[in-house]
Amino acid sequence: MRLFDLKRSFRSPKKGTIKVLIPLMLLLFVMFSLPSFAQDATGAHTGTINDIAAATAGKPTLQEIGNATGHNQIAINIMWTLIAGFLVMFMQAGFAMVETGFTQKKNVAHTMAMNFMVYGIGMLGFWICGFAFMFGGGLNVASLGGAPGVVSSEFTVHLFGHDFGLWGKAGYFLNSKVYDVGVFTLFLFQMVFMDTTATIPTGGMAERWKFKSFIVFGFFISMFVYPIFGNWVWGGGWLSQLGVNFGLGHGHVDFAGSSVVHEVGGVAALAGALVIGPRIGKFGKDGTINTIPGHNIPMAVIGTFILAFGWFGFNPGSTLAGGDLRISVVAVNTMLASAAGAFAAALYMKAKTDKWDIGMMVNGMLAGLVAITAPCAFVNPLSAVIIGAIAGLLVIFASFFVERTLKIDDPVGAFAVHGANGLWGVLALGLFADGSYGDGWNGVPGTVKGLFYGDGKQFLAELIGGVTCFVFVFIVMYVFFKICAKTPIGLRSDAADEVAGLDIPEMGIHGYVD
Repeated sequence: MRLFDLKRSFRSPKKGTIKVLIPLMLLLFVMFSLPSFAQDATGAHTGTINDIAAATAGKPTLQEIGNATGHNQIAINIMWTLIAGFLVMFMQAGFAMVETGFTQKKNVAHTMAMNFMVYGIGMLGFWICGFAFMFGGGLNVASLGGAPGVVSSEFTVHLFGHDFGLWGKAGYFLNSKVYDVGVFTLFLFQMVFMDTTATIPTGGMAERWKFKSFIVFGFFISMFVYPIFGNWVWGGGWLSQLGVNFGLGHGHVDFAGSSVVHEVGGVAALAGALVIGPRIGKFGKDGTINTIPGHNIPMAVIGTFILAFGWFGFNPGSTLAGGDLRISVVAVNTMLASAAGAFAAALYMKAKTDKWDIGMMVNGMLAGLVAITAPCAFVNPLSAVIIGAIAGLLVIFASFFVERTLKIDDPVGAFAVHGANGLWGVLALGLFADGSYGDGWNGVPGTVKGLFYGDGKQFLAELIGGVTCFVFVFIVMYVFFKICAKTPIGLRSDAADEVAGLDIPEMGIHGYVD
């Protein structure tokens, strides 16, 4: 058919049109329906022995194939761990927004500055000795390559016929003896975890804390307090060995940091808020409680979503292995607990006050996230919802107790969110761990089971770890803040500066220019 006839057949719906369209449609169908052997839509045929052959310039040996497979496995784990660490680092923006939104307009620059500088200060302190104290006794992490040639060293004491690890002794300043890709991956991931701990007290002590005292605190908690307790749980220290030494389940298990990260930070915030005292005007002379509202609720809400997003690095990333497919269970449990926490807090406040309290919704979601952080890998979805819902209620009860009974001023509920629910998180693991994961955890054969699944000793190990965290951190940080208050540096800002706002006296600039 000539081109002219083809065009005319399309203009007039005659028999010629059908004669042309049918073969054309069949041709297109065949072209787009037949499988293409030049493409691999599923990825099942991409990455074969031919790629190794190309890299080795010939027929690869079994050793070359094995080396390539091992290299790729470790590369996947390192890449996954680094990306998860980047997500956790972004949580710092979330903390800054939540804490600043819940405080007063006159202290915006000061509160933001603390959340900003704790990142750099904490990192330097962790680099100097914190990382060494925490992981110096366990740097050979198999999932990150085993750090060949790196010699770990732990300071231990021998008691009751057993060795009790107290702190690590290798890795100061990331020196040449630990110049290793696996060690550096672990440093980045654990540094941003430490930074979460260090930033929690900036909310509990906000609006009356001297910045130079805050700087001293940043180095102290990143160099000593957080790393030492972290060593006891994650660095092979004595709490992790309660199972091996005393038959208490798998020892104190904390998958992603309910106790190591959040309880440490929350208890430090409680000790600091107790020593520094309440903000001017918070409590009347007769003990009445005066509400000091936050200045920007939208900022706090957006910050909470950033934190919830970053938590997908926090919890799933703690596998330290992209090939550990349990990450899907961890991620879903994390989501469910956060939703249950927010919803439970909203319902309770509506029933209690007849108002939908957005502030408590925010803290309820954060409480659910904190509580699920320890058990996220070991529980089923129903348990995750129960754990999150209890956390959403616990954060309210803890906030009321701290403010109304203890008369401690915690502007953002740092202890209620992180301290109380950090403790609840490890206890929840001891109750709800279902035995579907964790074989060989902390050197103990078998999976991790809680009290409700037949292992009451695991709950006892979680209780010992949680109580140890509270006692150790509270005593050390209370003494630290007391000493700071007595030194020329001081702890609390001048009363006149506090009333006027700390932005100009401390920062030299307003957070907002009206």
